Amino acid sequence: CGRGPGGCRGGRTDMALRCAASLAAGRQPRGPRREGTVRWSSAAKASAVKINEKASREKILTLESMNPQVKAVEYAVRGPIVLKAGEIEKELRKGIKKPFTEVIKANIGDAHAMGQRPITFLRQVVALCTYPNLLDSPSFPEDAKKRARRILQGCGGNSLGSYTASQGINCIREDVASYIERRDGGVPADPDNIYLTTGASDGISAILKILISGGGKSRTGVMIPIPQYPLYSAAISELDAIQVNYYLDEENCWALNVNELRRALNEAKAYCNPKVLCIINPGNPTGQVQNRKCIEDVIHFAWEEKLFLLADEVYQDNVYSEGCQFHSFKKILYEMGPEYYNNVELASFHSTSKGYMGECGYRGGYMEVINLHPEIKGQLVKLLSVRLCPPVSGQAAMDIVVNPPVPGEESYAQFIKEKESVLNNLAKKAKLTEDMFNKIPGVQCNPLQGAMYAFPRIFIPSKAIEEAKAHKMAPDMFYCMKLLEETGICVVPGSGFGQREGTYHFRMTILPPVEKLKILLEKVKDFHIKFLEKYA
Repeated sequence: CGRGPGGCRGGRTDMALRCAASLAAGRQPRGPRREGTVRWSSAAKASAVKINEKASREKILTLESMNPQVKAVEYAVRGPIVLKAGEIEKELRKGIKKPFTEVIKANIGDAHAMGQRPITFLRQVVALCTYPNLLDSPSFPEDAKKRARRILQGCGGNSLGSYTASQGINCIREDVASYIERRDGGVPADPDNIYLTTGASDGISAILKILISGGGKSRTGVMIPIPQYPLYSAAISELDAIQVNYYLDEENCWALNVNELRRALNEAKAYCNPKVLCIINPGNPTGQVQNRKCIEDVIHFAWEEKLFLLADEVYQDNVYSEGCQFHSFKKILYEMGPEYYNNVELASFHSTSKGYMGECGYRGGYMEVINLHPEIKGQLVKLLSVRLCPPVSGQAAMDIVVNPPVPGEESYAQFIKEKESVLNNLAKKAKLTEDMFNKIPGVQCNPLQGAMYAFPRIFIPSKAIEEAKAHKMAPDMFYCMKLLEETGICVVPGSGFGQREGTYHFRMTILPPVEKLKILLEKVKDFHIKFLEKYA
């Protein structure tokens, strides 16, 4: 537009806004280019005042006004020490000198980030599903194409880009049920009890959400192992439920003792309504593998006390120690007879992220829920429908975990070779880590029977504990921060997982390549000895 009444382009309003902005920025506004003194209109002055008022207005969302349950959430695996590791990485990129050249993130079970190679067949099928034109390519084996076509036929418009049913693609749920039957020696599995999820975490959170109710002393209590995977404590905090700790027996290779379950339950009944029992098998962060007798005892306890069982079994392929074997809770429950199998409510979880796959980024997973009340099943589907559906590429990846190549198929030999290579390598690294930790004075590490972590107990001198208090840190957080700052190794303090009072630990993944893992362990050894010398 032309010159407005105020003498500037856009008229008096634009002039006022420009003047107000200049005032807010602390500059002398430039008025119309006239000879003599700049005259301010009353409208411009009023606008400037209003803008300054808006700039100083308090935020609606503050730490005081935010959801207190969210504020209470803590997730140690990506907590303060990981943020510090990120800062150090930025400093290294800027050329700031450190006693090391890289940060080794041994804090999280992210296999591919640590150099593990993807399973070829899984990637082939997902690639074919993502870009179906490749189905005509001779570069892909026919067994991969067959699976991709079947998955695509279950998708709207034969496209991975379409929404699926909230429970997941039907043919994949059928494959999950078949996998469970094979794994458990013929124990029946119903696809209608299978729910595909965004990793196992999504399923665990959904089940907890639907389980938690009541107020005061009737508020739902959730029994979790200590040490635990921080997803559980985080979800419990977010849902404002009551965390009920039961302690694993460190002196007995982190075994689960039913007497300890009973102690925790009886004490909790004084302040909440315990109705959920969570088991992680194989254990995270502790790496123990529950034996059959232990699982039977836990199931009997849950049946007797009317507890809903959650079995986190994402590491079911990761069993290394001789004499150890993975037993699913579903299988043992079935074999204990109809009184148990027809009554104990059980949700079991699996994922693409662990095992030999390590496909964390696809966020694929499933849960099987049995003995759920028919009306609650409808409520669960309703709850899951709010997030529409899990990532469809993750559903496709999960299908290959449960429906891999079989003998006689073109890709079988390569698939088995890759799978066994990953698992054998992890077993070798588990033993290496255990042995090297136990050679360090003041460090004690139980056998790494399964999963993909070590959780060694570390001795921290009283002088270091006092210095940690002065820095308002837990002693093992202080230890791990010093380890990071002096060696570049990022591990998670045991206080983030829970531990008995007066004991200190850290969790470290065993995923780095063998040679890098040896270097990492030697650095931890050198650091720990110097730490003891400094604070003794």
